[in-house]
Amino acid sequence: MIFAIFSHVEHKIKANQYWGYAPYVREMNLWLSKIDKVKITAPSSKRNITAVECPYRHEKISFEEIPAFNFLSAKNILHSLFKMPVICFRIWRGMSKADHLHLRCPGNIGLLACICQIFFPGKPKSVKYAGNWDPNANQPWTYNFQKLILRNTFFTRNMQVLVYGNWPGQSKNIKPFFTASFSEREIPEIKEKSFQGPLTFLFVGNLVEGKRPLEAVKLIQELKKKLARSLETPEVQMEIYGDGPERMKLEKYVNEHELKEVVIFKGSRSLDELKEGYQKAHFVILPSRSEGWPKALAEGMFFGCIPIATQVSCVPWMLNYGKRGILLSDHANGQKLNRSGERTEDRRQDVVKISKLLADQEEMKRMSEDAKKWSQQYTLEKFEKAIREVLLHSNKETVANEKLSPGSPAGRQAGFRDGVKREKSKE
Repeated sequence: MIFAIFSHVEHKIKANQYWGYAPYVREMNLWLSKIDKVKITAPSSKRNITAVECPYRHEKISFEEIPAFNFLSAKNILHSLFKMPVICFRIWRGMSKADHLHLRCPGNIGLLACICQIFFPGKPKSVKYAGNWDPNANQPWTYNFQKLILRNTFFTRNMQVLVYGNWPGQSKNIKPFFTASFSEREIPEIKEKSFQGPLTFLFVGNLVEGKRPLEAVKLIQELKKKLARSLETPEVQMEIYGDGPERMKLEKYVNEHELKEVVIFKGSRSLDELKEGYQKAHFVILPSRSEGWPKALAEGMFFGCIPIATQVSCVPWMLNYGKRGILLSDHANGQKLNRSGERTEDRRQDVVKISKLLADQEEMKRMSEDAKKWSQQYTLEKFEKAIREVLLHSNKETVANEKLSPGSPAGRQAGFRDGVKREKSKE
Protein backbone atom coordinates (compact mmCIF):
# COMPACT_ATOMS: atom_id res chain seq x y z
CA MET A 1 0.00 0.00 0.00
CA ILE A 2 1.30 3.45 -0.95
CA PHE A 3 0.05 6.05 1.51
CA ALA A 4 0.30 9.58 0.12
CA ILE A 5 0.37 12.64 2.43
CA PHE A 6 -0.34 16.16 1.20
CA SER A 7 0.63 18.80 3.73
CA HIS A 8 1.67 22.44 4.14
CA VAL A 9 4.14 21.50 6.93
CA GLU A 10 7.74 22.31 6.02
CA HIS A 11 10.01 19.26 5.94
CA LYS A 12 13.77 19.03 6.48
CA ILE A 13 16.28 16.31 5.64
CA LYS A 14 18.98 15.25 8.10
CA ALA A 15 20.92 11.99 8.24
CA ASN A 16 18.65 10.46 5.57
CA GLN A 17 15.59 11.17 7.70
CA TYR A 18 12.68 13.52 7.08
CA TRP A 19 11.89 15.93 9.90
CA GLY A 20 8.92 18.18 10.58
CA TYR A 21 6.92 19.94 13.28
CA ALA A 22 6.96 17.44 16.15
CA PRO A 23 3.24 17.26 17.11
CA TYR A 24 2.34 16.66 13.45
CA VAL A 25 5.10 14.10 12.80
CA ARG A 26 4.40 12.17 16.02
CA GLU A 27 0.80 11.82 14.90
CA MET A 28 1.79 10.78 11.37
CA ASN A 29 4.08 8.09 12.78
CA LEU A 30 0.96 6.47 14.26
CA TRP A 31 -0.78 6.61 10.87
CA LEU A 32 2.24 5.05 9.18
CA SER A 33 2.93 2.21 11.61
CA LYS A 34 1.12 -0.35 9.41
CA ILE A 35 1.86 1.20 6.01
CA ASP A 36 4.18 -0.35 3.38
CA LYS A 37 5.31 2.78 1.52
CA VAL A 38 4.88 6.49 2.16
CA LYS A 39 4.93 9.35 -0.31
CA ILE A 40 4.99 12.90 1.10
CA THR A 41 4.12 15.93 -1.03
CA ALA A 42 4.97 19.09 0.91
CA PRO A 43 7.26 22.16 1.06
CA SER A 44 10.84 21.73 2.26
CA SER A 45 13.34 23.89 4.12
CA LYS A 46 17.12 23.94 4.49
CA ARG A 47 17.06 25.62 7.88
CA ASN A 48 18.52 23.86 10.91
CA ILE A 49 16.50 21.33 12.89
CA THR A 50 14.88 22.89 15.97
CA ALA A 51 13.77 21.53 19.34
CA VAL A 52 10.13 21.41 18.20
CA GLU A 53 10.85 19.06 15.28
CA CYS A 54 11.27 15.29 15.12
CA PRO A 55 11.79 12.65 12.39
CA TYR A 56 9.36 10.26 10.72
CA ARG A 57 9.85 6.64 11.76
CA HIS A 58 9.43 4.73 8.52
CA GLU A 59 11.92 2.96 6.28
CA LYS A 60 10.29 3.58 2.90
CA ILE A 61 9.55 7.29 2.44
CA SER A 62 9.75 9.21 -0.81
CA PHE A 63 9.44 12.99 -0.83
CA GLU A 64 8.03 15.28 -3.53
CA GLU A 65 8.99 18.88 -2.89
CA ILE A 66 6.52 21.63 -3.73
CA PRO A 67 6.93 25.37 -3.13
CA ALA A 68 5.08 27.02 -0.26
CA PHE A 69 2.75 29.89 -1.07
CA ASN A 70 0.28 32.29 0.52
CA PHE A 71 -2.21 35.01 -0.30
CA LEU A 72 -1.16 37.53 2.36
CA SER A 73 -0.16 40.33 -0.03
CA ALA A 74 -0.63 41.38 -3.65
CA LYS A 75 2.96 40.38 -4.42
CA ASN A 76 2.51 36.94 -2.83
CA ILE A 77 -0.77 36.41 -4.68
CA LEU A 78 1.00 37.07 -7.99
CA HIS A 79 3.85 34.70 -7.12
CA SER A 80 1.37 32.06 -5.98
CA LEU A 81 -0.50 32.16 -9.28
CA PHE A 82 2.74 31.27 -11.09
CA LYS A 83 3.49 28.44 -8.65
CA MET A 84 0.04 26.83 -8.66
CA PRO A 85 0.25 24.92 -11.98
CA VAL A 86 3.47 23.20 -10.85
CA ILE A 87 2.08 22.47 -7.38
CA CYS A 88 -1.19 21.09 -8.76
CA PHE A 89 0.66 18.88 -11.23
CA ARG A 90 2.87 17.40 -8.50
CA ILE A 91 -0.11 16.84 -6.21
CA TRP A 92 -2.05 15.18 -9.04
CA ARG A 93 0.96 13.00 -9.90
CA GLY A 94 1.32 11.95 -6.26
CA MET A 95 -2.36 11.06 -6.07
CA SER A 96 -2.28 9.04 -9.27
CA LYS A 97 0.45 6.74 -7.90
CA ALA A 98 -1.00 6.24 -4.42
CA ASP A 99 -3.45 3.74 -2.93
CA HIS A 100 -4.65 5.94 -0.06
CA LEU A 101 -4.76 9.76 -0.08
CA HIS A 102 -4.31 11.60 3.21
CA LEU A 103 -4.86 15.37 3.23
CA ARG A 104 -3.85 17.75 6.02
CA CYS A 105 -6.18 20.72 6.28
CA PRO A 106 -6.71 23.61 6.59
CA GLY A 107 -3.83 25.11 4.65
CA ASN A 108 -2.94 26.32 1.18
CA ILE A 109 -1.55 22.95 0.09
CA GLY A 110 -4.63 21.30 1.58
CA LEU A 111 -6.80 23.64 -0.48
CA LEU A 112 -5.21 22.54 -3.76
CA ALA A 113 -5.25 18.89 -2.66
CA CYS A 114 -8.99 19.21 -1.92
CA ILE A 115 -9.53 20.25 -5.54
CA CYS A 116 -7.22 17.61 -7.03
CA GLN A 117 -8.79 14.72 -5.07
CA ILE A 118 -12.07 15.32 -6.92
CA PHE A 119 -10.49 13.61 -9.95
CA PHE A 120 -9.84 10.40 -7.96
CA PRO A 121 -13.31 9.43 -6.72
CA GLY A 122 -12.51 5.71 -6.42
CA LYS A 123 -9.45 5.98 -4.18
CA PRO A 124 -9.81 5.73 -0.40
CA LYS A 125 -9.11 9.06 1.27
CA SER A 126 -8.87 10.59 4.71
CA VAL A 127 -8.58 14.20 5.78
CA LYS A 128 -7.39 15.47 9.13
CA TYR A 129 -8.95 18.91 9.50
CA ALA A 130 -6.83 20.28 12.34
CA GLY A 131 -8.53 23.68 12.49
CA ASN A 132 -11.82 24.99 13.79
CA TRP A 133 -14.73 23.17 12.10
CA ASP A 134 -17.40 25.35 13.77
CA PRO A 135 -19.80 26.24 10.90
CA ASN A 136 -20.43 29.66 12.45
CA ALA A 137 -16.78 30.63 12.93
CA ASN A 138 -15.48 33.74 11.17
CA GLN A 139 -12.61 32.37 9.06
CA PRO A 140 -10.67 33.17 5.85
CA TRP A 141 -12.40 32.31 2.59
CA THR A 142 -9.75 29.67 1.84
CA TYR A 143 -10.76 27.76 4.99
CA ASN A 144 -14.45 28.03 4.19
CA PHE A 145 -13.82 26.85 0.63
CA GLN A 146 -11.99 23.76 1.92
CA LYS A 147 -14.89 22.99 4.23
CA LEU A 148 -17.34 23.42 1.36
CA ILE A 149 -15.50 20.88 -0.82
CA LEU A 150 -14.89 18.38 1.98
CA ARG A 151 -18.49 18.15 3.14
CA ASN A 152 -19.85 17.94 -0.41
CA THR A 153 -20.28 14.20 -0.97
CA PHE A 154 -20.75 14.65 -4.72
CA PHE A 155 -17.29 16.15 -5.28
CA THR A 156 -15.63 14.39 -2.34
CA ARG A 157 -16.18 10.65 -2.51
CA ASN A 158 -14.81 7.69 -0.57
CA MET A 159 -13.41 10.04 2.06
CA GLN A 160 -13.60 10.34 5.84
CA VAL A 161 -13.16 13.90 7.11
CA LEU A 162 -11.87 13.90 10.68
CA VAL A 163 -12.84 17.04 12.58
CA TYR A 164 -12.64 18.29 16.15
CA GLY A 165 -16.03 18.54 17.80
CA ASN A 166 -19.47 17.12 17.09
CA TRP A 167 -21.30 19.73 15.03
CA PRO A 168 -24.97 19.51 13.99
CA GLY A 169 -26.13 19.29 10.38
CA GLN A 170 -22.99 17.71 8.93
CA SER A 171 -22.73 15.43 5.90
CA LYS A 172 -22.27 11.70 6.41
CA ASN A 173 -18.52 11.78 5.66
CA ILE A 174 -17.75 14.13 8.59
CA LYS A 175 -16.44 12.19 11.60
CA PRO A 176 -15.77 13.68 15.08
CA PHE A 177 -12.19 12.93 16.07
CA PHE A 178 -9.52 13.80 18.65
CA THR A 179 -5.77 13.66 19.17
CA ALA A 180 -3.43 12.51 21.94
CA SER A 181 0.11 13.06 23.24
CA PHE A 182 0.58 10.68 26.16
CA SER A 183 0.27 6.95 26.82
CA GLU A 184 -2.02 5.24 29.30
CA ARG A 185 1.20 3.88 30.85
CA GLU A 186 1.95 7.41 32.10
CA ILE A 187 -1.30 7.75 34.05
CA PRO A 188 -0.12 5.93 37.22
CA GLU A 189 2.80 8.40 37.48
CA ILE A 190 0.50 11.39 37.93
CA LYS A 191 -0.05 12.57 41.48
CA GLU A 192 -2.73 14.83 42.90
CA LYS A 193 -1.72 18.47 42.69
CA SER A 194 -1.15 20.60 45.74
CA PHE A 195 -2.54 24.08 45.21
CA GLN A 196 -0.24 25.84 47.64
CA GLY A 197 1.59 28.91 46.37
CA PRO A 198 3.21 30.01 44.31
CA LEU A 199 0.73 28.89 41.66
CA THR A 200 2.14 28.43 38.15
CA PHE A 201 0.28 29.26 34.95
CA LEU A 202 1.64 27.82 31.68
CA PHE A 203 1.31 29.26 28.20
CA VAL A 204 2.37 26.62 25.65
CA GLY A 205 2.46 27.22 21.90
CA ASN A 206 3.89 29.26 19.08
CA LEU A 207 4.32 32.89 20.03
CA VAL A 208 2.18 34.32 17.25
CA GLU A 209 -0.46 37.03 17.33
CA GLY A 210 -3.37 34.61 16.83
CA LYS A 211 -2.49 32.69 20.01
CA ARG A 212 -2.53 35.99 21.93
CA PRO A 213 0.36 35.31 24.33
CA LEU A 214 0.42 39.03 25.26
CA GLU A 215 -3.19 38.76 26.43
CA ALA A 216 -2.14 35.86 28.66
CA VAL A 217 0.66 38.00 30.14
CA LYS A 218 -1.72 40.92 30.76
CA LEU A 219 -4.20 38.60 32.43
CA ILE A 220 -1.54 37.35 34.85
CA GLN A 221 -0.36 40.93 35.41
CA GLU A 222 -3.86 42.05 36.41
CA LEU A 223 -4.37 38.93 38.50
CA LYS A 224 -1.18 39.61 40.46
CA LYS A 225 -2.28 43.19 41.13
CA LYS A 226 -5.61 41.98 42.47
CA LEU A 227 -4.05 39.27 44.62
CA ALA A 228 -1.58 41.77 46.10
CA ARG A 229 -4.52 43.37 47.89
CA SER A 230 -5.42 40.07 49.58
CA LEU A 231 -3.51 38.28 52.33
CA GLU A 232 -5.27 34.93 51.85
CA THR A 233 -4.44 34.09 48.24
CA PRO A 234 -1.08 32.69 47.05
CA GLU A 235 1.51 34.25 44.75
CA VAL A 236 1.28 33.54 41.01
CA GLN A 237 3.83 33.19 38.24
CA MET A 238 3.73 32.38 34.54
CA GLU A 239 5.97 30.21 32.36
CA ILE A 240 5.92 30.60 28.57
CA TYR A 241 6.92 27.58 26.51
CA GLY A 242 7.40 28.35 22.84
CA ASP A 243 9.00 30.74 20.42
CA GLY A 244 7.95 32.91 17.51
CA PRO A 245 7.67 36.43 16.09
CA GLU A 246 5.84 37.79 19.16
CA ARG A 247 8.63 36.95 21.59
CA MET A 248 10.48 40.28 21.32
CA LYS A 249 7.22 42.16 21.85
CA LEU A 250 6.47 40.03 24.91
CA GLU A 251 9.94 40.48 26.40
CA LYS A 252 9.71 44.25 25.88
CA TYR A 253 6.34 44.35 27.66
CA VAL A 254 7.65 42.23 30.54
CA ASN A 255 10.70 44.50 30.97
CA GLU A 256 8.70 47.73 30.76
CA HIS A 257 6.18 46.57 33.36
CA GLU A 258 8.75 45.00 35.70
CA LEU A 259 7.37 41.49 35.38
CA LYS A 260 10.67 39.60 35.10
CA GLU A 261 10.07 37.84 38.40
CA VAL A 262 6.55 36.86 37.36
CA VAL A 263 6.83 35.88 33.68
CA ILE A 264 9.55 33.37 32.75
CA PHE A 265 10.43 32.53 29.14
CA LYS A 266 11.31 28.86 28.68
CA GLY A 267 11.61 28.84 24.89
CA SER A 268 10.93 25.84 22.66
CA ARG A 269 11.22 22.57 24.57
CA SER A 270 10.83 18.86 23.85
CA LEU A 271 7.69 16.97 24.84
CA ASP A 272 9.54 15.37 27.77
CA GLU A 273 10.48 18.81 29.10
CA LEU A 274 6.92 20.03 28.57
CA LYS A 275 5.69 17.00 30.49
CA GLU A 276 7.81 18.06 33.48
CA GLY A 277 6.37 21.56 33.20
CA TYR A 278 2.80 20.25 33.20
CA GLN A 279 3.49 18.08 36.24
CA LYS A 280 4.72 21.06 38.27
CA ALA A 281 2.20 23.66 37.04
CA HIS A 282 -1.31 24.32 38.28
CA PHE A 283 -3.00 26.04 35.32
CA VAL A 284 -2.65 26.09 31.54
CA ILE A 285 -3.85 29.22 29.78
CA LEU A 286 -4.68 29.77 26.10
CA PRO A 287 -6.54 32.97 25.09
CA SER A 288 -6.30 32.03 21.40
CA ARG A 289 -8.50 33.51 18.68
CA SER A 290 -8.88 30.21 16.83
CA GLU A 291 -8.10 26.57 17.56
CA GLY A 292 -8.91 23.09 16.38
CA TRP A 293 -8.10 20.70 19.21
CA PRO A 294 -5.79 22.80 21.43
CA LYS A 295 -3.11 20.31 22.45
CA ALA A 296 -1.70 22.61 25.11
CA LEU A 297 -5.01 22.44 26.99
CA ALA A 298 -5.49 18.69 26.60
CA GLU A 299 -1.87 17.98 27.57
CA GLY A 300 -2.03 20.20 30.63
CA MET A 301 -5.35 18.67 31.68
CA PHE A 302 -3.80 15.19 31.36
CA PHE A 303 -1.52 16.13 34.27
CA GLY A 304 -4.20 17.90 36.29
CA CYS A 305 -3.63 21.50 35.17
CA ILE A 306 -6.83 23.56 35.29
CA PRO A 307 -7.48 24.98 31.78
CA ILE A 308 -8.26 28.65 31.10
CA ALA A 309 -9.22 29.39 27.50
CA THR A 310 -11.35 31.34 25.07
CA GLN A 311 -14.64 29.94 23.81
CA VAL A 312 -13.56 28.83 20.33
CA SER A 313 -14.00 25.58 18.38
CA CYS A 314 -14.59 22.60 20.71
CA VAL A 315 -12.98 24.29 23.74
CA PRO A 316 -16.30 24.84 25.62
CA TRP A 317 -17.01 21.12 25.30
CA MET A 318 -13.47 20.23 26.45
CA LEU A 319 -13.97 22.37 29.57
CA ASN A 320 -17.52 21.03 30.10
CA TYR A 321 -18.83 24.55 29.58
CA GLY A 322 -16.89 25.92 32.55
CA LYS A 323 -17.28 23.02 34.99
CA ARG A 324 -13.72 21.70 34.61
CA GLY A 325 -11.97 24.96 33.72
CA ILE A 326 -12.47 28.67 33.18
CA LEU A 327 -13.90 30.00 29.92
CA LEU A 328 -12.64 33.52 29.29
CA SER A 329 -15.30 36.21 28.96
CA ASP A 330 -14.52 37.32 25.42
CA HIS A 331 -15.09 35.37 22.23
CA ALA A 332 -12.86 35.28 19.18
CA ASN A 333 -15.49 37.43 17.48
CA GLY A 334 -17.05 40.58 18.85
CA GLN A 335 -14.61 41.38 21.64
CA LYS A 336 -15.39 44.32 23.93
CA LEU A 337 -12.62 46.87 23.44
CA ASN A 338 -11.88 50.29 24.91
CA ARG A 339 -10.56 53.26 22.91
CA SER A 340 -7.05 51.86 22.99
CA GLY A 341 -8.19 48.54 21.58
CA GLU A 342 -7.90 46.80 24.95
CA ARG A 343 -10.44 44.27 26.29
CA THR A 344 -10.13 45.71 29.81
CA GLU A 345 -13.70 45.07 30.95
CA ASP A 346 -13.63 41.45 29.86
CA ARG A 347 -10.21 41.01 31.44
CA ARG A 348 -11.45 42.36 34.76
CA GLN A 349 -14.28 39.83 34.69
CA ASP A 350 -11.80 37.05 33.97
CA VAL A 351 -9.51 38.16 36.81
CA VAL A 352 -12.46 38.10 39.21
CA LYS A 353 -13.36 34.54 38.13
CA ILE A 354 -9.78 33.30 38.47
CA SER A 355 -9.12 35.00 41.81
CA LYS A 356 -12.36 33.59 43.19
CA LEU A 357 -11.20 30.10 42.20
CA LEU A 358 -7.76 30.64 43.75
CA ALA A 359 -9.43 31.34 47.08
CA ASP A 360 -11.17 27.94 47.03
CA GLN A 361 -8.76 25.04 47.54
CA GLU A 362 -11.43 22.36 47.31
CA GLU A 363 -12.84 23.71 44.04
CA MET A 364 -9.36 23.85 42.50
CA LYS A 365 -8.74 20.23 43.48
CA ARG A 366 -12.12 19.19 42.06
CA MET A 367 -11.51 20.98 38.77
CA SER A 368 -8.02 19.52 38.53
CA GLU A 369 -9.29 15.97 39.04
CA ASP A 370 -12.14 16.48 36.57
CA ALA A 371 -9.75 17.87 33.96
CA LYS A 372 -7.38 14.95 34.50
CA LYS A 373 -10.14 12.35 34.31
CA TRP A 374 -11.47 13.80 31.05
CA SER A 375 -8.12 14.17 29.27
CA GLN A 376 -6.83 10.76 30.30
CA GLN A 377 -9.56 9.17 28.16
CA TYR A 378 -7.61 10.28 25.09
CA THR A 379 -4.41 8.25 25.20
CA LEU A 380 -2.02 7.32 22.40
CA GLU A 381 -3.36 3.76 22.52
CA LYS A 382 -6.93 4.93 21.93
CA PHE A 383 -5.74 7.34 19.25
CA GLU A 384 -3.84 4.63 17.38
CA LYS A 385 -6.88 2.36 17.50
CA ALA A 386 -9.10 5.13 16.10
CA ILE A 387 -6.63 5.76 13.26
CA ARG A 388 -6.55 2.04 12.44
CA GLU A 389 -10.34 2.00 12.26
CA VAL A 390 -10.31 4.93 9.82
CA LEU A 391 -7.90 3.09 7.53
CA LEU A 392 -9.85 -0.18 7.74
CA HIS A 393 -13.15 1.57 7.05
CA SER A 394 -11.80 3.39 3.99
CA ASN A 395 -10.15 0.31 2.59
CA LYS A 396 -13.18 -1.92 3.13
CA GLU A 397 -15.29 0.55 1.17
CA THR A 398 -12.82 0.44 -1.71
CA VAL A 399 -12.76 -3.35 -1.73
CA ALA A 400 -16.56 -3.50 -1.62
CA ASN A 401 -16.87 -0.98 -4.45
CA GLU A 402 -14.41 -2.86 -6.66
CA LYS A 403 -15.62 -6.32 -5.57
CA LEU A 404 -12.15 -7.38 -4.48
CA SER A 405 -11.07 -9.80 -1.80
CA PRO A 406 -9.06 -8.23 1.02
CA GLY A 407 -6.61 -11.13 0.96
CA SER A 408 -5.96 -11.00 -2.78
CA PRO A 409 -3.08 -8.98 -4.32
CA ALA A 410 -5.65 -6.65 -5.85
CA GLY A 411 -7.31 -6.23 -2.47
CA ARG A 412 -4.03 -5.36 -0.82
CA GLN A 413 -3.33 -2.88 -3.60
CA ALA A 414 -6.68 -1.26 -2.77
CA GLY A 415 -5.36 -0.56 0.67
CA PHE A 416 -5.17 -3.68 2.84
CA ARG A 417 -2.16 -4.97 4.63
CA ASP A 418 -2.01 -8.28 6.46
CA GLY A 419 -0.58 -6.63 9.58
CA VAL A 420 -3.58 -4.35 9.89
CA LYS A 421 -5.99 -7.26 9.55
CA ARG A 422 -4.12 -9.29 12.16
CA GLU A 423 -4.21 -6.38 14.62
CA LYS A 424 -7.96 -6.01 14.07
CA SER A 425 -8.59 -9.71 14.62
CA LYS A 426 -6.91 -9.54 18.04
CA GLU A 427 -9.36 -6.96 19.38
